[in-house]
Amino acid sequence: MEDCKLSIALIIFLIMVVTGELIPTTLEGPFKPVTRSFDPSLRKGSDDLPMDDPRLNKNVTSMFPEQIALALSSPTSMWVSWVTGDAQIGRNVTPIDPETVASEVWFGKESGKYLMKQTGVSTVYSQLYAFPKLLNYTSGIIHHVRIDGLEPGTKYYYKCGDSSLPAMSEEHVFESFPLPGPNMYPHRIAVVGDLGLTSNSTTTIDHLIVNDPSMILMVGDLTYANQYLTTGGKGASCFSCAFPDAPIRETYQPRWDGWGRFMEPLTSRVPMMVIEGNHEIEPQASGVTFQSYLTRFSVPSNESGSNSNFYYSFDAGGVHFMMLGAYVDYNSTGAQYAWLKEDLHKVDRSVTPWLVAAWHPPWYNSYSSHYQEFECMRLEMEALLYQYGVDIVFSGHVHAYERMNRVYNYTLDACGAVYITVGDGGNIEKVDVDHADDPGKCPSAGDNKPEFGGVCHLNFTSGPAEGKFCWDRQPDWSAYRESSFGHGILEVVNSTYALWTWHRNQDIYKENSHGDQLYIVRQPQLCSIASKNSETKPSSPPMAATAGFMASTQLKVPFFGSFIFYFLFFSLIFLHWL
Repeated sequence: MEDCKLSIALIIFLIMVVTGELIPTTLEGPFKPVTRSFDPSLRKGSDDLPMDDPRLNKNVTSMFPEQIALALSSPTSMWVSWVTGDAQIGRNVTPIDPETVASEVWFGKESGKYLMKQTGVSTVYSQLYAFPKLLNYTSGIIHHVRIDGLEPGTKYYYKCGDSSLPAMSEEHVFESFPLPGPNMYPHRIAVVGDLGLTSNSTTTIDHLIVNDPSMILMVGDLTYANQYLTTGGKGASCFSCAFPDAPIRETYQPRWDGWGRFMEPLTSRVPMMVIEGNHEIEPQASGVTFQSYLTRFSVPSNESGSNSNFYYSFDAGGVHFMMLGAYVDYNSTGAQYAWLKEDLHKVDRSVTPWLVAAWHPPWYNSYSSHYQEFECMRLEMEALLYQYGVDIVFSGHVHAYERMNRVYNYTLDACGAVYITVGDGGNIEKVDVDHADDPGKCPSAGDNKPEFGGVCHLNFTSGPAEGKFCWDRQPDWSAYRESSFGHGILEVVNSTYALWTWHRNQDIYKENSHGDQLYIVRQPQLCSIASKNSETKPSSPPMAATAGFMASTQLKVPFFGSFIFYFLFFSLIFLHWL
């Protein structure tokens, strides 16, 4: 029987070799930079969905729950959040009393049998302006309930609401995650950035649902509520076009409610882990910021010891995720850095081999848009992430797709993280197509100032870009880039291999079609903490990329070695499936 299984696996492998279906691995890197040109038959953007779009409509009445969303709390607990009541918008708004409706979740292992019940907290928030032409807003009642005592890898059925009214939701279902361990991983992890609420956004989410994720990583810029009125649904590039005399940037908070309804078919059954982007800042006249983000989403901040919803961590099977804040203090003397250092120190790589970090603005980016915008954050934090061997970093902000070769301090490095930008979920601001290395497209050193933090733009000190702010060709650390809307899927196979696939929206109607794809391979023996320098920040401007990885001879695999490697690898996968 075992011989039969191996024979079948060998046949599958040989078919893949003949048909050219072998998926590359990072062991074969660094890869020669590739740019997939923007398809001129595609539009660079699309209009915002109107508020009367059926996917944004409120379909419940009175105090019945809507905008239901899940978020991981711990390996044995889950957050359930929802909204009841009606939001108000106008010059004069009166907040609803959150005590008028209870926060209950009834759940169990069988459909219709809810043997367990837990209660939580509720609140409201307001978005207020002093300028008379800007409309104030107060939310419906936002509920958060933490249900615990969950068994790993188990399907649960639940309802939420207030059983005394009665005003309970319809039944929903989710599956709890496996406990942390080197052989247990979520089925598929979807990664999305800068989603918005346009017709492109709907294609992204429809495409994502087809890929059946078990978790969503949302890397900032969720609704673009702060641009809905000022753009008029057409993507105008100004903050206060509607009211040029306004002293503050306006937001249209009903977009948050529409976005919650738009996402509910997915988030009511799949946990979504979020981190803030610049479009979540949403300042008020009193100086309050991020009120929508902080009030609407449950994240495991207390559970991970951060005590701040701007940065936190969590485990999903054998993956430890760190969600970092780029719009709060990230300096090495601050609270976030101290928390991150302690969080990394506590990670047991024998239990959670994979370290994945995410934040909104990318450190490595070869597009003109946001080029070197968050160099200050990179200079403060990159050495710490490198010291502890972070494997993958996801970011958004730039409205295009880009995957880097393994890199550290702008130098190709076999122990550096694989940085991936996915800031093209479908937002109103259109896809980015200009590269900083295109003739005439290099931004000036005074451009791309961040909305938080300082400016640390640097010229390269050696290599192909010596003495320059921009490269004159696609940088060696940029492995693959293309301007397209879409989402990514991360499938962790075991403690060493993870398959990353970029799904372009234009491929949604093509069978088994996708964009960029490769296996990310960990090398813990080569890249242990002991084999790296002690924790220090770079003391000089970053060096340009070298011609290849350090110790590249250890990473190159000859044809016969590759054959054996792929044969064993796919045989193991096949045996696992059987």
